[in-house]
Amino acid sequence: MSTYYQIFGGKVNAVSSDPANPVKGQVWFNTTSAAMKYQSVTTSSAWASGGNLGTARQALAGAGTQTAGLAFGGFVPPQTAATEEYDGTSWTAGGSLATARRLSAGAGTQTAGLAAGGNVPGNQATSAVEEYDGTSWTSGGSLPSNQEAFAGAGTQTSALVFGGSLPPSAATLEYDGTSWTAGGNLGTGRSDLAGAGTQTVGLAFGGIPVPTNGNKTEEYDGTSWTSGGNLGTGRYGLAGAGLQTSALAFGGATPGVITAATEAYNGTSWTADTAMSTARRTLGGAGTQTSALGFGGYIATAVNVANTEEYSGAGVATTKTITAS
Repeated sequence: MSTYYQIFGGKVNAVSSDPANPVKGQVWFNTTSAAMKYQSVTTSSAWASGGNLGTARQALAGAGTQTAGLAFGGFVPPQTAATEEYDGTSWTAGGSLATARRLSAGAGTQTAGLAAGGNVPGNQATSAVEEYDGTSWTSGGSLPSNQEAFAGAGTQTSALVFGGSLPPSAATLEYDGTSWTAGGNLGTGRSDLAGAGTQTVGLAFGGIPVPTNGNKTEEYDGTSWTSGGNLGTGRYGLAGAGLQTSALAFGGATPGVITAATEAYNGTSWTADTAMSTARRTLGGAGTQTSALGFGGYIATAVNVANTEEYSGAGVATTKTITAS
């Protein structure tokens, strides 16, 4: 039988941690995990199971990436202040929000997150904003008015929020890390929508009412919104990830139906992609178009879930463990 050395002309290295930038086809033995691993590239898109949230919930917000994600707030019931951090495998408890809330807008990263507005105990919308430093939440600049069920994008010091349910709002607000200023209004006021991108290159899609607004997409240039390509599946309570020209929409609900539908946006149009394993609405989302994270939410049996799914687009490099079978 030929050995790896005879076939490829190289030996398998034993290392204590996985290489930082392995190349396609590279093989190594991780002495810490006692596992043989290799670097692969995905040939098609797929959703795979990740670690469960510690607290099952819906109407939560998300930020960060697939391997450094942040989940905060939500509805258990009642509203929760719980924050959890994801490392690509499992969730661990982070610092709790000062104000328990659901339906807030999220932005930023795992170590520089932003929670804006939302619905607080007493079923009241709030203008309170909190900033996360990777350990704890502190007060940020308040929104000009109370708002809930809106979407966010950007970073902690350059954030964008838009839409909302009070009333079905078209308002856009820009945050500089200290205070909020008005931006250009959405063409269509709506709530329970999703967002992606940055403060100057943003994307808004989906929302209530459905079907009137559920498939609408708008693109922001830092000043004004213009119409983009319609979603194939109009919906609300969906999650988003990515950028204006490379976004992912997943989950949500149409009237009477909770969906697992996933669509990818190229800056012009949406195309159907691999559906999530679990249909859900009011879930959290984070990451990029090719490496997204979906977590929590509400499923058709009227149950909040804790399960997490990781999305990998075609052509994404992944490290895999070699197992005997």
